[in-house]
Amino acid sequence: MSAQGHDIQGEHAYQQVVTSPDEHEEREGRSLITTDHGVIRQWAEERGARPATVPGSEYDGRPGRLLLDFPGYGGQDLQEISWDDWFRTFEERRLNFLYQEHKKDGTPSNFFRLENPNRQD
Repeated sequence: MSAQGHDIQGEHAYQQVVTSPDEHEEREGRSLITTDHGVIRQWAEERGARPATVPGSEYDGRPGRLLLDFPGYGGQDLQEISWDDWFRTFEERRLNFLYQEHKKDGTPSNFFRLENPNRQD
């Protein structure tokens, strides 16, 4: 498995594709998309977020629902997992990471979503 991630799948006319931690948004509030492990990890760590899953959502001994656990945002109990396990599952599912660096007002954004472009809803 490459640390670079897999190719981005699906239609993404409204998102800026990011392929390196050195790339940043074209404008504040812009939706970004990546599969690059370095980009994802840097974005999460800048916000103090840790890789996590929902306990009980495991499937075949692998992490179930992938999340990022942000400090100070309670809610459901999350189980911290290693970045290796998080990225292995991310790759196996060929997910895309959609996110924002900043809100339109310039403040840092914690918005992210994992997208499975092959899933039929």
